[in-house]
Amino acid sequence: MQAKRNTDLSQWHILAYKGKEESEKESIEGTIPGDDLNQPDLADGEKSDISKDPETELDTEKPNVSATEGEMEIPENESSDESKPRKGSDQEDQADVEKFDSSKDYAGEQDAEKIPEPSGEEEVKSSAPKEPPGEGEVSSTPEGQEEGVEKAVESAEADTSSVQESKNSLSNKPPGEGEVPPIPEGQTERVEKPVEGAESDGNSTQEEEEEDTEKPPEREKKPETLERKISETFFYNYEDLCSQPFVTSDSGIPINLLTLIHSFGYDCTKRANLQLLDSQTLLYVAGNQLVLLDLKTKYQSYLRSSSGGGIGIITVHPSKQYFSVGEKGWKPNIIIYEFPSLKPYRILRGGTEEAYAFADFNHYGTLLASVGSSPDYMLTIWDWKQEKIVLRSKAFSQDVYKVTFSPENEEQLTTSGSGHIKFWKMAHTFTGLKLQGALGRFGKTAVTDIVGYVELPDGKVISGSEWGNLLLWEGGLIKVELCRTGHRPCHNGPVNQLVLDEGELVTVGGDGYIRVWDFETIDAADSVDDTGLLEMDHMNELLVGKNVNLSSIMKIHELGQPIWYAQDSNGAIWKLDLSFSNVTHDPECLFTFHSGKIEAMGVSPVTYLMATTALDHSVRIYDFIGNCQLTEIKFKQGGTALTWAPRVVNPKGGLIAVGFEDGVVRIIEVYDPRGLAIVAGRTNVGNAEMRLKQAFKPHTAAVTALAYERNGEVLATGSKDKTVFFFAVEDKYEPIGYICVPGPVQSLQWSPLSHAESMLLVLCENGFALQVPAPILGEQDTVSTYEINDLPTQYFHFYSIKSRIKGGYDSGYLYHCAFSPVHHEISPESRQDEPFEVIPMENTDDNPIQRISFCTSKLLMFCGMKDGAVRVYPLQDKDLSADMMNGYWSFNMHDNDYGQIQDIYSSYDDRFLVTCGADSNIFTFNILSPEDIQRELKAKVPSPRGDLEKEKTAEDIEDPSAYSIENAKQKKEYDQIMKAAEDKKNKKRQELIILRHEFHHLLQRNMELPKHMQLHREEFEMDHRIREEMDRQTAQRIQLVQKELAWDQEKHRIGLQKLQSRFRDTLEFDTVVVHAIGSNHQISTYRLLAISERYYKARKQSQRGKRRTSKLAKEAEQRRESQKETSQAAGVTEEEMEADKLKKRPQLQGAIGRFGGNRLEQVRKIMEKADRAKAKIMQRRKEWDELYKSKPSDNYENPKDVQDIKEAQENMGDFKLKTATNYKIPEHMRMNAEKKKMQLRSLEVAVHEKKLTMNKWIISLRDLKVAVIEEIICLVQELKSIKSALDASQQLPIPPIPQLHLEETPEKKFQYDNNILLKFKQEEENKKRLSEQVEENASFTVFGGKFLHAPSLKEIDSSSRASSVRSMRIGSSVIPMQPKVFEIEKSEPTEMELEILKREKIRNIYLQETLIKRINELVITFDAELHLLRHQKLKLDTQMKCADLRHITWFEELLLLKNFEKHEDTLQERVNSLTNEVEEMQWKLDNYLSQMEDKKYEIAKLQEREKALYATFQASLGENNKFASFLTKVLKKKIKRVKKKDVEGDRDEEEDSDEESDDESSLESDEEDSGSEDEVFDDSVCPKNCDEALFENTLQLREKRLDIEEALVEEKKVIDNLKKEYDALAKKVKVVEASLDTAEGELEAFQREKQQRLNELHVVVPLKLHQVEYVVNGELPTDLSQTLVFTNQSLEYLQQRIMVLQHEKLEQRELYKQARQQHKELIRDRREIEIRIQRLEENCNQLMLMKFGRVVDLEALQTLSVNTNLEELKIKMMEKEHMQAQELKKWEEKIFELRQRLMMLMKENTGKLQQLNSLCAEKQGLEMKLDALQNDLGAEFQGPRKAEIQERERLITLVQLQAQEAEVLKEEITLLSRKDGRIFPPPQPPRDTKILN
Repeated sequence: MQAKRNTDLSQWHILAYKGKEESEKESIEGTIPGDDLNQPDLADGEKSDISKDPETELDTEKPNVSATEGEMEIPENESSDESKPRKGSDQEDQADVEKFDSSKDYAGEQDAEKIPEPSGEEEVKSSAPKEPPGEGEVSSTPEGQEEGVEKAVESAEADTSSVQESKNSLSNKPPGEGEVPPIPEGQTERVEKPVEGAESDGNSTQEEEEEDTEKPPEREKKPETLERKISETFFYNYEDLCSQPFVTSDSGIPINLLTLIHSFGYDCTKRANLQLLDSQTLLYVAGNQLVLLDLKTKYQSYLRSSSGGGIGIITVHPSKQYFSVGEKGWKPNIIIYEFPSLKPYRILRGGTEEAYAFADFNHYGTLLASVGSSPDYMLTIWDWKQEKIVLRSKAFSQDVYKVTFSPENEEQLTTSGSGHIKFWKMAHTFTGLKLQGALGRFGKTAVTDIVGYVELPDGKVISGSEWGNLLLWEGGLIKVELCRTGHRPCHNGPVNQLVLDEGELVTVGGDGYIRVWDFETIDAADSVDDTGLLEMDHMNELLVGKNVNLSSIMKIHELGQPIWYAQDSNGAIWKLDLSFSNVTHDPECLFTFHSGKIEAMGVSPVTYLMATTALDHSVRIYDFIGNCQLTEIKFKQGGTALTWAPRVVNPKGGLIAVGFEDGVVRIIEVYDPRGLAIVAGRTNVGNAEMRLKQAFKPHTAAVTALAYERNGEVLATGSKDKTVFFFAVEDKYEPIGYICVPGPVQSLQWSPLSHAESMLLVLCENGFALQVPAPILGEQDTVSTYEINDLPTQYFHFYSIKSRIKGGYDSGYLYHCAFSPVHHEISPESRQDEPFEVIPMENTDDNPIQRISFCTSKLLMFCGMKDGAVRVYPLQDKDLSADMMNGYWSFNMHDNDYGQIQDIYSSYDDRFLVTCGADSNIFTFNILSPEDIQRELKAKVPSPRGDLEKEKTAEDIEDPSAYSIENAKQKKEYDQIMKAAEDKKNKKRQELIILRHEFHHLLQRNMELPKHMQLHREEFEMDHRIREEMDRQTAQRIQLVQKELAWDQEKHRIGLQKLQSRFRDTLEFDTVVVHAIGSNHQISTYRLLAISERYYKARKQSQRGKRRTSKLAKEAEQRRESQKETSQAAGVTEEEMEADKLKKRPQLQGAIGRFGGNRLEQVRKIMEKADRAKAKIMQRRKEWDELYKSKPSDNYENPKDVQDIKEAQENMGDFKLKTATNYKIPEHMRMNAEKKKMQLRSLEVAVHEKKLTMNKWIISLRDLKVAVIEEIICLVQELKSIKSALDASQQLPIPPIPQLHLEETPEKKFQYDNNILLKFKQEEENKKRLSEQVEENASFTVFGGKFLHAPSLKEIDSSSRASSVRSMRIGSSVIPMQPKVFEIEKSEPTEMELEILKREKIRNIYLQETLIKRINELVITFDAELHLLRHQKLKLDTQMKCADLRHITWFEELLLLKNFEKHEDTLQERVNSLTNEVEEMQWKLDNYLSQMEDKKYEIAKLQEREKALYATFQASLGENNKFASFLTKVLKKKIKRVKKKDVEGDRDEEEDSDEESDDESSLESDEEDSGSEDEVFDDSVCPKNCDEALFENTLQLREKRLDIEEALVEEKKVIDNLKKEYDALAKKVKVVEASLDTAEGELEAFQREKQQRLNELHVVVPLKLHQVEYVVNGELPTDLSQTLVFTNQSLEYLQQRIMVLQHEKLEQRELYKQARQQHKELIRDRREIEIRIQRLEENCNQLMLMKFGRVVDLEALQTLSVNTNLEELKIKMMEKEHMQAQELKKWEEKIFELRQRLMMLMKENTGKLQQLNSLCAEKQGLEMKLDALQNDLGAEFQGPRKAEIQERERLITLVQLQAQEAEVLKEEITLLSRKDGRIFPPPQPPRDTKILN
């Protein structure tokens, strides 16, 4: 709410403009001519650029451009004076509608939308009403069927979208603003091109540059049309393009009311808002202005936005000859300007809906890529010189920050933005050119916003991230994430830009660093582990400065040297030198600006100076006449409010008050330092300086308003903490007091001089307005607080009335309000006040006014709008009214989206206007004035005060948590109260001390009295209840203190517990030093930490892994062996199966017995005999097979011999050293990081166990010492009692009692009692007294913990005495009883008594010597034990030292092995994979071999069966069978057989069905040539005199032979296939084995290299002199580098091995002789046995010839028996014949019966035919008579009629006969299928059937 005053002196009113509570971003005032608000949505929510135009489809090879908004079609039936249609075409009355042909659909985000071409008959119409051309209507000729967009061809006026303002300032646009001027005749070129459906335009006179493009074949025959090309020399007129101020018509306001003078700000937070046109010209955006800054002269040139909606982006052509400006607003344009003429060259229309986010030219500058912002995010590729759209697509669904062409491939683009990166390419598809996008996938990497990226030459893309690392993209995926060493990010913040410059990658970070990286390293980078991170170091880096946030850099060459300019988001432009040489210049800051929103501004009341402040912690002074910044000052917090002190406060105008966000108000002086006295050493004296005069903190929240009272006596400050503070304005500002207000303060305004009283108007953010008088200094009571409670206050609580006026929010009106006189009865919060007058403000419903100010003459009212526009209302009267608000002047200056005006002021003389906005921009304007005097104006900086140099600099408040004035007052009051209370307590304490001293004095006097006169302690108590109450209070206080200290106690307890767990719990043994008793020797334990459990777990896991590995190896070996055994036992298994089959042969069925009888019994006996013979033969075969299996092969080697040879090869001969170049590392000796870790762990465990054992021995020794000391103490006690009974001359000195040292019991350090704690407490108190800072001592109870509680010293003494007494029981019997001493007269001892005394004396002397000797023995024995253990520990120390050295060496090896680990794992993994592959293939080969062996065995069996079959056949023939040749031919005849089909059903049913016999027949036989070709015989009929059973047996044997042959063919095919697979796999095995050999060679070379690197490590081997046998001339050589270190065992073994090998050599020679002799004997025996076998075979053959007449197979003869299958089939055949004979008899009877019936029917039919014949004859006669009566008509039909009847009868008979023959043939076929070969004679036709011829 902005408050202003009116000029009525009678009453104070409020002129309020209430801001809009919620902004509506999508609302638009009015209707834009030419807009189609109802156009449909396309895919992905994108809106069509053609209003009410159907989609068009054109040639895909042509570019596409969307139609611009605002173009309309004028129907033919409408005419306008303003529109001038051309002649010659029906479409010339329509507006120019831009069409684009897109070869890409908008389907999804991957493909661009393809808009088809509309027909020439369709029209494009606008839903908006028509307006004259001056108001935005365009009249031009559309080319609806052409490919390109003819924007510049004979257009009457330009696209209205280029002049549309943003949605918040549409109504402010003056008529004709931003209209695109027509292109004059002669500026276009014409080229004829074939386009379907296009019409030629006779008015076109342009020539087009021919393009070499291929036309599709289907286009060749289409009619030709004209495509217009814009001339290269054509330019638009800038004056026709740029937006102009809006002036209300008929208002009389001049158009040049305000003229822009200078821009002081810079929108540094805008992306890519710094471009270079040449080495001296910078280009950046300032609101609606494009600023061209000359670096030499600092002169600024301006280009206005054409639409007035703001500027979105700028980019420069690679040639620097052009630059593009992407605007904002509804359907914004991209305007291409030529440099340096700054003429508009091209206008690109329809690329996005509201604003452009980024644009980029390709490498050659022929194409332009642009991307829009919300809501469409449209990516568009332009042929910008012809103003055509080539391709377009929706880039993404969120903000897109950047789009660039690939420098190497112009068909590839990249876009990035919020949480995404996308890779695009122009793809040629069958539908044409398309734009395809692939979204980058982050994978495991966190999703990040990507601001900066760069395309690499090979197609990869490297981008930044929010956390500062670099991401390398390849194929749409993150290949690797790059960071610095130690996993440090590349930048501490986001990476905002990446540049590929001269083979180096330059990264720009938000941390202020520019780092240079090696491009080749990044290009070849790849991840090395699962983290996906790769560490690398940068080559160079440059820190631009502290508090610098670089967003972009640009490169230009200046005098041949590359110079970089950087945009700093914290408000600066830098000049950088990135050469990184010895002469590199430091970063130079060229300009500084405010960063972010400018919070407040003030104008000097006496000169042309202004002051600004912002949240960037700076306050700046500008000279807006000299157009320069004079000075600035920075503080710890950001500024939020500012006001310039009026003249009444400071006549020189050199004082400003600034409020800050921490509640501090600072008074700052501005002065000219040149007015100060000249001081030696002062340099860089500027035109102005600022100095802090005073700082005070009246508020606890941000200061929002500052206002000086009209007389300059009071300063009021308002804050968000809901308070208003008043200060008395003097040389030093003094606080008066503060008041509380209902809400956060928004504005403060003092009443003018016209008011009688000085009143302050307070406006709050929640709608409250307050009016209070100015308080007076000294009248308020500020002793305890500064709050003013009795200040009279008037309230006004604004109540919305706009809903009753118009509806909606309260913006859009000025409200005239008055304070109510009643204010004390109603609370402010419950008030609802209404204004009494409302003034509407035009076009401010959605664009509220932010600031209002008046010029000093009150003739002009300046309004700062939310959309950044400046609005000026001329005021004719000082009273505001609705009539005065009708006319206004408006101009958009600041950014329309976020550039709301923060402050707007005129200069002190109303010549200039200054505005500042939230977009960081500051503009100054010249106010047109009729009294303008043409004279030079100059700002004058106030001169300094005379005593300025003498004053000390005011103390600043830098701590944001410092007390405010009121809080300081309250704190001071509280401190005073506490101090008074403490003084009172001290006084009472002194009184108590005095009384205590008096009481102690009384107690002392009472003690001095006689005992019977002394008073008891209880009598001093006057009242016991007082003591009880004191005790009770003391107990309560103790409990209270315990509760208060409970937290501290628990804290220290936990801290002690943590210390114990950190330092004590992990300690298994502390250092215990055991001292010898009789010498200075000592022995100490090892300080031993408890070993971690992970070592034992790792060891167990490794052992488990080894066991698992060995188990897997064993399983694999067992699997191979089982496979071999299976393949070997396959034959035996089948033989056994055959034997079982013979044993389990099924018996013939009982049903067969009916037909067999004796034959069956005979067959059974023959079969049993044959089975016994076959079983015997198979048993003999099995024995032979076992014998042959036991026979070793020719290349057989004993496994033991093989192992011995291998061991000898490895261990004998040349002993290879590890340093040798040809040293081959054995498999078991190969070392990797994991094995080395296990070695280290094993070493640590072994060292720990040895130290642990030694520590236990030492602790046992310590315990022994304790026991020895205890025993010595007991002995000394006894010795003392004995010495008391001896004379002094007889007493021997008592040996000293050994004492335990503190080092021997270190655990007692952690044992404490109350005395120790009190002593420690006293020491701590003494330390604190000596320290400078005195703190309250904590309670000693913090020491609790879990340590052992040791007894007190008294307890220790008592316990030791008790133990001593108990130990004296040993010598209790020797201690004499002391006689009681009586006071009697002494007498002389008797002889007996003397003798007793003498004996006792001797006894005591002996005991004395014995005890002393015992003590000495204990000491000597303990010392001896200590010496022995010490000697063992020294040896162990040597071993431990060697173990430490070995540990160091192994650790160095581990570090080295880790470096090799990755490569070794890769090689080993490759070797393992190849090994597994070879093993798998070898297993398959073995499997194939086993299968082939099985198949060979099957083939052998089949061949044996075939031989057996022929043998059976020969046996069945017998001797001299005359049909043997015929039967042999039958048996051997080749028959083509068809495989039996899978038909379910019973065979009997198949045989019964005659009709299906053809389909279900299982065998067909075709005669082929067998034997002699000339001889042809029938094998289906048994010859005469041939045994029918033998013939049937031959047929069955032939079927078996055929089955065997088929099985043989199948088995051979299987073998062939297996052989092929085996050969192919064998070849593959050779290839894989070669690869395996190569991989093993690489692994071996790598192992050798690794061993060489390990050999380079130094190994410490401690040796003694006698171990060194390498001497030269009897002395040790100085150089021992050529020596070898061998163990004694190895050396002795090698020496002994010589003798062993000599002995073995002799033994082997002797064994060789014996084996050779045995070999000769075996060869001789073999020859003899072969000769014997040959003789036996000859005898056997001779006997067979004598018995059988030929050589026969005895096994086949023995196993020859009846063919059981044949016998079974014969019996079944007999049974079937019997059954079929019976059935045939039934059928014959049935046939006979049916034939009889047929004969009867035929007879009956014959009678009927005869009757019919007679009737026909009768009929014929009648017909003849009838014909005769009718002139003999129809006589010619009688003869043929009879012939037809006879022919029919003959055919019927013939059909019946053929049916019978068919039945006979079917029966014959059925009989033939039974294989019996018998054929029955065919049935004869009926005898009475006659065929009529």
